[in-house]
Amino acid sequence: MTQTPVRTAIFPVAGLGTRFLPATKATPKELLPVLDTPLIQYAIDEAREAGIERMVFVSHPSKSAIERHVMDDVHLRNTLKERGKVELASDLKDAALRAPEDDVVFTMQHEPLGLGHAVLCAKDHVLPGAVAVILPDDLILGRGCIGELIEAYQSMDCGHLVATMPVAAEETDKYGILSVTDRTGNVLRANGMVEKPAAADAPSRDAVVGRYVLDASIFETLTTQAPGAGNEIQLTDAINTGAESVGLGGLRFSGQRFDCGNKAGMLQAVLHIAAQDPEYKDVLDAFVLQGQAPIAA
Repeated sequence: MTQTPVRTAIFPVAGLGTRFLPATKATPKELLPVLDTPLIQYAIDEAREAGIERMVFVSHPSKSAIERHVMDDVHLRNTLKERGKVELASDLKDAALRAPEDDVVFTMQHEPLGLGHAVLCAKDHVLPGAVAVILPDDLILGRGCIGELIEAYQSMDCGHLVATMPVAAEETDKYGILSVTDRTGNVLRANGMVEKPAAADAPSRDAVVGRYVLDASIFETLTTQAPGAGNEIQLTDAINTGAESVGLGGLRFSGQRFDCGNKAGMLQAVLHIAAQDPEYKDVLDAFVLQGQAPIAA
């Protein structure tokens, strides 16, 4: 099959972030900082690096702070400049999206009806062709994962391509697991996926994580997709439905993934990034030494 360019990225950001309450009572989880950079910023930068033309954010009316962060704030930048913080103002400008230079759409998912439903909410706003889906709470550092998927997609004959990573047998019940039929290097062929199987029932140990390149037919499939687990419209179910007709592949991406949808994963990401910066060396060294010291009675 001849692949179309991937011009649109969908960011499902309407979730409530209940695992991080009370922190997310007023602050969307996508704005929680990994050290000093919000999760959503990493996702935006990844899409930019991949050459995405249009970014569609599927949000919720209660999460207007996401749009305030994503879009440029000229007043704030001018205030910073007036206070002599020119470099900071420049950094904010570089990070932000600006209309009309940047093609950005915000649309609402008013009810929590599942990831598949969130993707469907973007249907009327995507450019022609296959679409990318980026889940911001899956932080993947290193080479841009969505760019890696898009590059692989152009040379493959499958309609749906998902990012995968190998997991231990005892962890298969935490992920969607690909039913792999063939492997060539880091490229997998599959005939479907199984959602959170027990180790004994898992068709492989190739777990699907939050990056997808999906054939445009995904929207038609989602339109008629019956609710699945949790009585929600599941993206996994729709990908499975289309696997036979358009094909399904997986790519073992090269970056390092942190599950920032939970507290432990967020802490791991913060520590990993802090460890790369000499500014935090003394703090981390002191913490490690403190952990080795005997606990006072």
